Amino acid sequence: MQAVRYTQWDPERHGRAMTDFERLLDIFQQLLQYTAGDAAEALRWLTELDKAHGLTSDDFGIGDFIEELKKQGYLKEDAAGTVAITARTERALRQRSLQEIFRQLRKSGRGAHQTPYAGAGDERLPETRAWRFGDDPHRLDITGTLSNSYRRGGIRNWTLTEEDYRIYETDHATHQATVLMIDLSHSMVLYGEDRITPARKTAMALAELILSRYRHDTLDIVAFGNDAWEVSIKDLPYLKVGPFYTNTRAGLQRARDILRRRRNRNRQIFMITDGKPSCHKEHGRMYRNAFGLDRKIVNKVLDEAVLCRREGITITTFMIARDPYLQRFVRDLTEANQGRAYYASLERLGEFIFEDFVRNRRKHLR
Repeated sequence: MQAVRYTQWDPERHGRAMTDFERLLDIFQQLLQYTAGDAAEALRWLTELDKAHGLTSDDFGIGDFIEELKKQGYLKEDAAGTVAITARTERALRQRSLQEIFRQLRKSGRGAHQTPYAGAGDERLPETRAWRFGDDPHRLDITGTLSNSYRRGGIRNWTLTEEDYRIYETDHATHQATVLMIDLSHSMVLYGEDRITPARKTAMALAELILSRYRHDTLDIVAFGNDAWEVSIKDLPYLKVGPFYTNTRAGLQRARDILRRRRNRNRQIFMITDGKPSCHKEHGRMYRNAFGLDRKIVNKVLDEAVLCRREGITITTFMIARDPYLQRFVRDLTEANQGRAYYASLERLGEFIFEDFVRNRRKHLR
């Protein structure tokens, strides 16, 4: 009997090793997530890393890497010599974000969001049930139906009655209209804590998830600071924090206006924020207070949450600050909307986002 000897995995021997270009591209894409899509800055960082850690060889240097990026369509350069990433790189960043977050879900035991509910839907299940008036005849289990008939009457007295019919169950996948709100106020990078990079990465991953797997869904991005504005999916890698206050009310108003135009019955808002609304507009003027929670500002936000609830819009808040008084505000917001809230760490923000999104894909319809 031949013995089996186990050894440590060696990519050179047991699999295809990454080329010099692929290895540098992987690092370059990571850097782009921290530079908000600034290709020139990412390349400067990559050059410094090469000096410090010897990432390149005599055969393939940073200059060769840049030329290969241009050749393969990851990088473009204008007449003035300014470099920028292309649509191919934007898509690659979204795919990378999606892969990273779902890899975290698998490692942590999350991600198997199975909902064994059945209903009047599209995806056929192996289970069957008795026929009911109004069932789609295309879902008829012909084998099960004929078996029931033969067992009841035999081959000589074969007849088909209503009790013989079996219908395949189906798994109903709902269509969702989602607005993702991202807080771009200055507090997202305050005190040296980078909250915007994981928020941006999560937004890119969510966009790629919907574009690739839920094509009938809609996703709109709303950024909010002193005001609120829409952001296209292709611009997600470039989101930056500004010298803004936090106008949560304006963000919810813009999200509600967008969802009102959508035909989907299932509408929801995902809001990534550090929790503290600090301004709103009234009578054309900006009212600001960055010190603590101003009840005048907070009440306006809670009023907007109630309006969302009345229109059937669920708000899920992903709170990425640990201050107890800010968490109390999020609880008040959640109660007003009858929505959901997650008090996520920066490392697990993406996990919470996708657990909630995928879990709500399937509903039990009776």
